[in-house]
Amino acid sequence: MSDAPPRLDDECAPVKVHRRFDRFARLVGDQGIGRLAQSHVMVIGCGGVGSWAAESLARSGVGRITLVDFDLICITNTNRQLHAMKGTVGRQKVEVMAERLRLVHPSGRIDAVAKFYEASTRDELLAEAPTFVVDAIDNVTAKLDLLATCVRRGIPVITAMGAAGRMDPTRVRIEDLAFTENDPLAKDVRKWLVRKHAIEPREDGSLGIPAVFSDEKMMPPAEVSADAQGGFACVCPHGDNEHHSCERRARIDGTASFVTGAFGLAAAAHVVRAIASPEHARRTNRTVRSDKARKKRSAG
Repeated sequence: MSDAPPRLDDECAPVKVHRRFDRFARLVGDQGIGRLAQSHVMVIGCGGVGSWAAESLARSGVGRITLVDFDLICITNTNRQLHAMKGTVGRQKVEVMAERLRLVHPSGRIDAVAKFYEASTRDELLAEAPTFVVDAIDNVTAKLDLLATCVRRGIPVITAMGAAGRMDPTRVRIEDLAFTENDPLAKDVRKWLVRKHAIEPREDGSLGIPAVFSDEKMMPPAEVSADAQGGFACVCPHGDNEHHSCERRARIDGTASFVTGAFGLAAAAHVVRAIASPEHARRTNRTVRSDKARKKRSAG
Protein backbone atom coordinates (compact mmCIF):
# COMPACT_ATOMS: atom_id res chain seq x y z
CA MET A 1 0.00 0.00 0.00
CA SER A 2 1.03 3.60 -0.53
CA ASP A 3 2.39 5.49 2.47
CA ALA A 4 0.77 8.72 1.26
CA PRO A 5 -2.29 9.83 3.24
CA PRO A 6 -5.58 10.10 1.36
CA ARG A 7 -6.34 13.51 -0.09
CA LEU A 8 -9.69 14.96 0.84
CA ASP A 9 -11.39 16.58 -2.14
CA ASP A 10 -12.42 20.20 -1.91
CA GLU A 11 -15.89 19.04 -2.84
CA CYS A 12 -17.37 15.85 -1.43
CA ALA A 13 -20.57 14.01 -2.21
CA PRO A 14 -23.60 15.25 -0.26
CA VAL A 15 -23.94 13.49 3.07
CA LYS A 16 -27.26 12.90 4.75
CA VAL A 17 -26.47 13.94 8.29
CA HIS A 18 -27.80 11.71 11.04
CA ARG A 19 -29.57 13.73 13.71
CA ARG A 20 -26.88 12.45 16.07
CA PHE A 21 -24.49 14.96 14.47
CA ASP A 22 -27.03 17.63 13.56
CA ARG A 23 -25.72 20.28 15.94
CA PHE A 24 -22.11 19.84 14.86
CA ALA A 25 -23.06 19.88 11.17
CA ARG A 26 -24.51 23.33 11.79
CA LEU A 27 -20.99 24.48 12.65
CA VAL A 28 -19.05 22.89 9.79
CA GLY A 29 -21.72 22.60 7.07
CA ASP A 30 -22.42 19.81 4.59
CA GLN A 31 -18.94 19.83 3.10
CA GLY A 32 -17.24 19.80 6.48
CA ILE A 33 -19.30 16.95 7.88
CA GLY A 34 -18.84 15.09 4.59
CA ARG A 35 -15.06 15.37 4.78
CA LEU A 36 -15.12 14.20 8.40
CA ALA A 37 -17.27 11.21 7.45
CA GLN A 38 -14.70 10.23 4.79
CA SER A 39 -11.70 10.65 7.09
CA HIS A 40 -9.60 8.18 9.06
CA VAL A 41 -7.95 9.44 12.25
CA MET A 42 -5.51 7.30 14.22
CA VAL A 43 -5.10 7.98 17.94
CA ILE A 44 -1.87 6.46 19.23
CA GLY A 45 -1.89 6.31 23.01
CA CYS A 46 -5.31 5.98 24.67
CA GLY A 47 -4.61 7.33 28.13
CA GLY A 48 -5.30 10.63 29.84
CA VAL A 49 -4.99 12.62 26.61
CA GLY A 50 -5.79 10.10 23.90
CA SER A 51 -9.05 8.84 25.39
CA TRP A 52 -10.51 12.36 25.46
CA ALA A 53 -9.28 13.09 21.95
CA ALA A 54 -10.83 9.88 20.62
CA GLU A 55 -14.18 10.61 22.25
CA SER A 56 -14.33 14.09 20.76
CA LEU A 57 -13.41 12.78 17.31
CA ALA A 58 -16.24 10.25 17.48
CA ARG A 59 -18.71 12.92 18.61
CA SER A 60 -17.59 15.07 15.66
CA GLY A 61 -18.58 12.42 13.12
CA VAL A 62 -15.14 11.16 12.06
CA GLY A 63 -15.93 8.17 9.86
CA ARG A 64 -13.09 5.90 10.95
CA ILE A 65 -11.05 5.97 14.13
CA THR A 66 -8.18 3.61 14.91
CA LEU A 67 -7.12 3.33 18.54
CA VAL A 68 -3.59 2.08 19.24
CA ASP A 69 -2.37 1.22 22.75
CA PHE A 70 -0.86 -1.94 24.24
CA ASP A 71 -1.77 -1.16 27.84
CA LEU A 72 -4.35 -2.51 30.27
CA ILE A 73 -6.54 -0.27 32.40
CA CYS A 74 -5.11 0.34 35.87
CA ILE A 75 -7.11 1.58 38.85
CA THR A 76 -4.71 4.56 39.04
CA ASN A 77 -6.00 5.66 35.60
CA THR A 78 -9.40 6.51 37.11
CA ASN A 79 -8.65 10.17 37.79
CA ARG A 80 -7.99 11.08 34.15
CA GLN A 81 -8.80 8.35 31.60
CA LEU A 82 -12.34 7.98 30.22
CA HIS A 83 -12.31 4.19 30.01
CA ALA A 84 -11.20 3.65 33.62
CA MET A 85 -14.26 2.75 35.68
CA LYS A 86 -15.39 0.11 38.12
CA GLY A 87 -15.49 -3.13 36.16
CA THR A 88 -12.97 -2.17 33.47
CA VAL A 89 -9.71 -2.48 35.43
CA GLY A 90 -7.44 -5.09 33.84
CA ARG A 91 -9.07 -4.88 30.40
CA GLN A 92 -7.39 -3.55 27.25
CA LYS A 93 -7.72 0.22 27.03
CA VAL A 94 -8.41 0.17 23.30
CA GLU A 95 -11.12 -2.47 23.60
CA VAL A 96 -13.05 -0.62 26.30
CA MET A 97 -12.64 2.68 24.50
CA ALA A 98 -13.78 1.15 21.20
CA GLU A 99 -16.92 -0.21 22.86
CA ARG A 100 -17.69 3.25 24.18
CA LEU A 101 -17.11 4.99 20.84
CA ARG A 102 -19.31 2.49 18.99
CA LEU A 103 -22.17 3.54 21.25
CA VAL A 104 -21.44 7.19 20.47
CA HIS A 105 -21.01 6.68 16.71
CA PRO A 106 -22.72 3.40 15.71
CA SER A 107 -22.31 3.98 11.97
CA GLY A 108 -18.59 4.75 12.24
CA ARG A 109 -15.75 2.28 12.00
CA ILE A 110 -13.83 1.97 15.25
CA ASP A 111 -10.74 -0.25 15.16
CA ALA A 112 -8.94 -1.30 18.35
CA VAL A 113 -5.28 -2.27 17.97
CA ALA A 114 -3.68 -3.58 21.16
CA LYS A 115 -0.07 -2.95 20.14
CA PHE A 116 2.79 -0.75 21.27
CA TYR A 117 3.90 1.72 18.61
CA GLU A 118 7.66 1.50 18.03
CA ALA A 119 10.06 1.16 15.13
CA SER A 120 9.34 -2.58 14.80
CA THR A 121 5.55 -2.06 14.53
CA ARG A 122 5.66 1.21 12.58
CA ASP A 123 5.11 -0.17 9.09
CA GLU A 124 2.32 -2.50 10.19
CA LEU A 125 0.41 0.21 12.03
CA LEU A 126 0.88 2.87 9.34
CA ALA A 127 0.53 0.55 6.34
CA GLU A 128 -2.77 2.23 5.51
CA ALA A 129 -1.88 5.86 6.01
CA PRO A 130 -4.57 7.73 7.96
CA THR A 131 -5.88 11.18 7.19
CA PHE A 132 -4.47 12.44 10.49
CA VAL A 133 -2.56 11.07 13.49
CA VAL A 134 -3.00 12.14 17.10
CA ASP A 135 0.22 11.39 18.98
CA ALA A 136 -0.66 10.85 22.64
CA ILE A 137 2.29 8.57 23.39
CA ASP A 138 4.15 9.03 26.68
CA ASN A 139 7.20 6.96 25.70
CA VAL A 140 9.77 9.42 24.31
CA THR A 141 11.54 6.95 22.00
CA ALA A 142 8.24 5.89 20.44
CA LYS A 143 7.03 9.49 20.19
CA LEU A 144 10.18 10.55 18.34
CA ASP A 145 9.89 7.68 15.88
CA LEU A 146 6.22 8.42 15.20
CA LEU A 147 6.74 12.14 14.63
CA ALA A 148 9.75 11.61 12.38
CA THR A 149 7.88 8.96 10.39
CA CYS A 150 4.83 11.18 9.91
CA VAL A 151 6.99 14.10 8.76
CA ARG A 152 8.87 11.93 6.24
CA ARG A 153 5.72 10.26 4.90
CA GLY A 154 3.68 13.45 4.74
CA ILE A 155 1.08 12.23 7.24
CA PRO A 156 -0.51 15.13 9.15
CA VAL A 157 0.12 14.74 12.89
CA ILE A 158 -0.49 16.66 16.08
CA THR A 159 1.52 15.79 19.17
CA ALA A 160 0.67 16.10 22.86
CA MET A 161 3.41 17.26 25.20
CA GLY A 162 3.52 17.03 29.01
CA ALA A 163 0.18 17.35 30.82
CA ALA A 164 1.40 16.07 34.20
CA GLY A 165 2.12 18.42 37.08
CA ARG A 166 -0.35 21.07 35.88
CA MET A 167 -3.62 22.31 37.36
CA ASP A 168 -4.78 25.11 35.04
CA PRO A 169 -6.56 24.01 31.84
CA THR A 170 -6.75 27.60 30.61
CA ARG A 171 -2.98 27.51 30.02
CA VAL A 172 -3.26 24.78 27.37
CA ARG A 173 -2.28 25.99 23.88
CA ILE A 174 -1.35 24.77 20.42
CA GLU A 175 1.80 26.05 18.75
CA ASP A 176 4.42 24.65 16.44
CA LEU A 177 6.63 22.24 18.39
CA ALA A 178 9.57 24.62 17.89
CA PHE A 179 7.84 27.38 19.85
CA THR A 180 6.52 25.74 23.03
CA GLU A 181 7.23 27.20 26.48
CA ASN A 182 7.77 25.73 29.96
CA ASP A 183 7.66 22.17 28.68
CA PRO A 184 10.73 20.01 29.35
CA LEU A 185 9.32 17.15 27.27
CA ALA A 186 8.87 19.38 24.22
CA LYS A 187 12.41 20.69 24.61
CA ASP A 188 13.78 17.13 24.58
CA VAL A 189 11.56 16.02 21.71
CA ARG A 190 12.57 18.84 19.37
CA LYS A 191 16.25 18.41 20.29
CA TRP A 192 16.24 14.68 19.49
CA LEU A 193 14.11 15.07 16.37
CA VAL A 194 16.91 17.21 14.96
CA ARG A 195 19.88 15.29 16.35
CA LYS A 196 18.70 11.70 16.09
CA HIS A 197 16.09 11.80 13.32
CA ALA A 198 17.49 14.62 11.16
CA ILE A 199 14.23 16.58 11.10
CA GLU A 200 15.48 20.04 10.18
CA PRO A 201 13.65 23.26 11.10
CA ARG A 202 12.14 25.32 8.30
CA GLU A 203 13.42 28.74 7.27
CA ASP A 204 11.14 30.41 9.82
CA GLY A 205 12.40 28.14 12.61
CA SER A 206 9.29 25.98 12.79
CA LEU A 207 9.25 22.19 12.61
CA GLY A 208 5.85 21.91 10.94
CA ILE A 209 4.47 19.81 13.81
CA PRO A 210 1.60 21.33 15.81
CA ALA A 211 1.95 20.57 19.52
CA VAL A 212 -0.52 20.75 22.38
CA PHE A 213 1.23 21.98 25.51
CA SER A 214 0.74 24.02 28.66
CA ASP A 215 2.79 27.11 29.44
CA GLU A 216 2.11 26.53 33.14
CA LYS A 217 5.21 25.52 35.08
CA MET A 218 5.17 21.96 36.40
CA MET A 219 4.34 21.35 40.05
CA PRO A 220 6.45 18.78 41.90
CA PRO A 221 4.49 15.76 43.16
CA ALA A 222 3.18 15.97 46.70
CA GLU A 223 3.95 13.18 49.14
CA VAL A 224 0.92 10.97 49.68
CA SER A 225 0.24 8.99 52.83
CA ALA A 226 0.10 5.62 51.07
CA ASP A 227 3.74 5.99 50.04
CA ALA A 228 4.82 7.21 53.46
CA GLN A 229 3.15 4.35 55.35
CA GLY A 230 3.94 1.29 53.33
CA GLY A 231 6.23 2.42 50.55
CA PHE A 232 5.17 2.76 46.93
CA ALA A 233 3.94 -0.39 45.21
CA CYS A 234 2.94 -0.67 41.55
CA VAL A 235 -0.60 -1.98 41.04
CA CYS A 236 -0.63 -1.89 37.23
CA PRO A 237 -2.18 -5.04 35.68
CA HIS A 238 0.80 -5.36 33.32
CA GLY A 239 3.25 -5.02 36.19
CA ASP A 240 6.89 -4.53 35.29
CA ASN A 241 7.20 -4.81 31.51
CA GLU A 242 9.53 -3.79 28.71
CA HIS A 243 7.64 -0.58 27.94
CA HIS A 244 7.13 0.98 31.36
CA SER A 245 7.09 0.23 35.06
CA CYS A 246 6.00 2.37 37.98
CA GLU A 247 8.68 0.72 40.10
CA ARG A 248 11.49 1.98 37.86
CA ARG A 249 10.26 5.56 37.48
CA ALA A 250 12.31 8.25 39.21
CA ARG A 251 9.11 10.01 40.26
CA ILE A 252 5.39 9.90 39.56
CA ASP A 253 3.87 13.30 38.79
CA GLY A 254 0.33 14.26 39.64
CA THR A 255 -2.33 14.56 36.94
CA ALA A 256 -5.80 16.09 36.64
CA SER A 257 -8.58 15.09 34.27
CA PHE A 258 -9.42 18.71 33.52
CA VAL A 259 -5.88 19.24 32.21
CA THR A 260 -5.28 15.96 30.36
CA GLY A 261 -8.81 16.29 29.00
CA ALA A 262 -8.09 19.83 27.81
CA PHE A 263 -5.02 18.50 25.98
CA GLY A 264 -7.07 15.79 24.27
CA LEU A 265 -9.92 18.10 23.34
CA ALA A 266 -7.50 20.68 21.94
CA ALA A 267 -5.83 18.00 19.80
CA ALA A 268 -9.20 16.80 18.52
CA ALA A 269 -10.27 20.36 17.74
CA HIS A 270 -7.16 20.92 15.63
CA VAL A 271 -7.72 17.70 13.70
CA VAL A 272 -11.43 18.31 13.13
CA ARG A 273 -10.90 21.88 11.92
CA ALA A 274 -8.08 20.80 9.62
CA ILE A 275 -10.26 18.12 8.01
CA ALA A 276 -13.56 20.00 7.95
CA SER A 277 -11.99 23.27 6.77
CA PRO A 278 -8.52 22.75 5.27
CA GLU A 279 -8.15 26.44 4.38
CA HIS A 280 -8.84 27.41 8.00
CA ALA A 281 -6.09 25.06 9.16
CA ARG A 282 -3.62 26.35 6.58
CA ARG A 283 -4.37 29.96 7.51
CA THR A 284 -4.02 29.23 11.25
CA ASN A 285 -0.73 27.39 10.81
CA ARG A 286 0.73 30.20 8.69
CA THR A 287 -0.22 32.77 11.32
CA VAL A 288 1.27 30.75 14.18
CA ARG A 289 4.53 30.17 12.32
CA SER A 290 4.98 33.74 11.12
CA ASP A 291 4.09 35.39 14.45
CA LYS A 292 6.33 33.09 16.45
CA ALA A 293 9.19 33.43 13.99
CA ARG A 294 9.03 37.23 14.20
CA LYS A 295 9.10 37.12 17.99
CA LYS A 296 12.00 34.68 17.98
CA ARG A 297 14.03 36.86 15.58
CA SER A 298 13.35 40.04 17.57
CA ALA A 299 14.29 38.33 20.86
CA GLY A 300 17.52 36.98 19.37
